[in-house]
Amino acid sequence: MTMNNDRRDILLRFGIVYVIILAVAAAIVFKIIDIQYLERPIWMKLASRLTQADREAPANRGNIFAADGELLASTLPKYYLYMDMRSDALHDTLKNHTKPLFYEKVDSLAMSLSRKLGDKSKDEYKRSLISAYKRVDKRFLLYPYLVSFSDMQQIRKFPLFNLGKIKSGLCEEVYARRVRPFGDLGSRTIGDIYGDGARGGKNGIELAFDSLLRGKPGVFSRQRIAGRWENVVAVPPENGADIFTTLDVSIQDITESSLLKEMTALQANEGCAVVMEVGTGEIKAVANLGRLPDGSYAERRNEAFADQGEPGSTFKVASIMAALDDGLISENDTVDTGNGLYSFFGQVMKDHNADRGGYHKISVAQAIWYSSNVGVSKAIYNAYKNNPGAFVDKLYSMKLNQRMHFDIPGAGRPHIKHPNDKNSIWSNTSLPWMSIGYEVGMPPIYTLAFYNAIANGGKMIRPYLVRSVQRDGKLIKSFTTETINEAICKPTTLTKIKAMLEGVVTNGTGKSVASPYVKIAGKSGTAQISKGSAGYKSNGVTHQVSFCGYFPADNPRYTVICVIRQPQIGIASGGHMAGAVVKDIAELVYAKKITVTPKEIAKTNNSPKIPVVKGGNYNEVQTVLSRLAINFMGDKGNYKWIQTVSDASSVQVRPMENRRNSVPNVVGLGAKDAVYLLENIGLRTQLVGRGKVVAQSLAAGAYPQKGQTVILSLQ
Repeated sequence: MTMNNDRRDILLRFGIVYVIILAVAAAIVFKIIDIQYLERPIWMKLASRLTQADREAPANRGNIFAADGELLASTLPKYYLYMDMRSDALHDTLKNHTKPLFYEKVDSLAMSLSRKLGDKSKDEYKRSLISAYKRVDKRFLLYPYLVSFSDMQQIRKFPLFNLGKIKSGLCEEVYARRVRPFGDLGSRTIGDIYGDGARGGKNGIELAFDSLLRGKPGVFSRQRIAGRWENVVAVPPENGADIFTTLDVSIQDITESSLLKEMTALQANEGCAVVMEVGTGEIKAVANLGRLPDGSYAERRNEAFADQGEPGSTFKVASIMAALDDGLISENDTVDTGNGLYSFFGQVMKDHNADRGGYHKISVAQAIWYSSNVGVSKAIYNAYKNNPGAFVDKLYSMKLNQRMHFDIPGAGRPHIKHPNDKNSIWSNTSLPWMSIGYEVGMPPIYTLAFYNAIANGGKMIRPYLVRSVQRDGKLIKSFTTETINEAICKPTTLTKIKAMLEGVVTNGTGKSVASPYVKIAGKSGTAQISKGSAGYKSNGVTHQVSFCGYFPADNPRYTVICVIRQPQIGIASGGHMAGAVVKDIAELVYAKKITVTPKEIAKTNNSPKIPVVKGGNYNEVQTVLSRLAINFMGDKGNYKWIQTVSDASSVQVRPMENRRNSVPNVVGLGAKDAVYLLENIGLRTQLVGRGKVVAQSLAAGAYPQKGQTVILSLQ
């Protein structure tokens, strides 16, 4: 009996528990249905208040570097600073304190902001902060300008702000700014990005490598946390890759300064200059300048790559090379140029000295020296008049018409027409005029590649601008020397051509290019600019002057081309005008490659024991003086920028004093350092002269407007 009672009790208890479980399960199911269907609108509305739709998290754009690791372009965050005075913590009174947190910290915060930002006094900051606090301002602007990342890091450590965003109410609005530490140096080659950033590269390397530089965006959502909207990253962005170029900052600076100086003196309309390393094809500098309406110069378009105009007399070397290599002429053959005028089928070919009686009988080599249009055209016409296609075929075999890939969007290509091409217009005068660089199209970079082949033992290689692409230090892609033509001509032909190019500088139209410091070989060019169907003389004759060559001529390391269009002052002359730029570049670049100490230099009684030393970056000055075994004295504290004074036995250094956002004193600095300092605070620079800065148009210590131009006088 007892056993049956126990069994009933157990079943009863089990039944009660079972019923309870069923009831709870039913309640849960009911609540799920209630939430999913009946209360769904309420909960969805609440969720929408706590979170927002997913947004794109932009990736940081990659950097662009020079060959030596100098930063050429980078995306740096800049910040606007706000305070949200609605933060509960600001209005709370701390334990054992008698006033709210805001009033506890406002004095020290106002002092820190005044010292760091400098636009208002401590009392002014305090009054504005208290006023915003009383208004419970949700978006109080602390500072009207963007602050840098490094400044932002310091500001986050200020009193009150060091308690964190939620307690302090500090808000940051981030703007990604694309900056070029060296200002406009090489700007057209490096390129620009569109203002909104999302569209990416606009031109130059920025556009050519845009897909790699921009990276891959991530995803984030906006969620309400502790009463404030915060970004919560769901998928992190993949930052862009870094581009390592072949550009050399110092050679780029020399090239731009030399081109600007000559173009300013000539009041020329456009010009470009390119420096290429002979053995590798690495482009060390590209300068492109155009004249603006106010008479100043800036990089407008990449003429060095895009201009497809007629090259003029620099093309004569290719013509003579073709005929020499085909065995149709000799460098010693005599050409009768007469009085400098010669008619081809009723169209007169004219030498530049025809008004002085011409050259009369000269050799083929002298025709190159003196850039005789009549001499070259007669030699080529007599060699190929029965088969003009053979002349063009020879140029093709030299790869002068082959298109090359460059890391610059919009690059042009050579155009050398063929008599058998039905789409080209070939006349009886095409052969003689093509031989002197007319009726052909040749971007300057292609002319440079041809002359570089002469300097490189006959091997033509592709000029290139980018060495490698890397992400987070890992190599993604690398670029090396690419051979276009193993030999543009026979070795014997090359020897004769090189001798002619040296003769141009020693005996011919390039005499002004001759330097006492470095041996230069090359060819000048002076050509009339075509106006298309209007001809060459419509609205007056305009000229393009050029010079292409290499140095040192005995053991070439660099090839240089300079092209200047529409000089307004002086008689158009490739040797005197463009040649002056090439000479300047050659001498300055060559000087930078010399490594000697004062003890190795033979001194005269008049030579100084201590050279004049420019001020600038402390580490760079220290490195140079140490390598030259020169003593330097003075304040050697931890200063980034210094000024120098040389005496008979040592160099005195002192720190450069400069207030935030004021014009620095750049007198005594080199052009590169001066431009870097001035353009880093938002100023534009204009250089006049060469050497170190001796005067600046804006006084040191002044507070300038953004975009204002500073004229630097160099000597």
